Amino acid sequence: MNFIIDLLLSAALLFILAIILPGIRIKNYGTAIFVSLVIGILDATIGLLIRLPLDIITLGLLTFIIKLSVTSIMIKIAGNLFKGFRVKNWTYAFLLALGLAIGGLVLQYIGL
Repeated sequence: MNFIIDLLLSAALLFILAIILPGIRIKNYGTAIFVSLVIGILDATIGLLIRLPLDIITLGLLTFIIKLSVTSIMIKIAGNLFKGFRVKNWTYAFLLALGLAIGGLVLQYIGL
């Protein structure tokens, strides 16, 4: 049950950030749900394989920047997988990753 709530909140956050950021387009909320799911799956699988060696090399000192950069890559990949989701460039992908990280932190802080 918590997974579904987290997915819906993440999709809502993604949808709101797409409205705020002009370089990101999402067709509708249903697309936002699928995009959020795919970004999460990609980040948990491929993202982990990319992040782990980089975290070891930097001794964990740049973990937040590495996570944002890898999540940006996953966002660009998801942008290529879905017709209803477009990210204009890497800057918007990084800003979206930053917004998702901050929004997730706020949601975790308030207990959702």
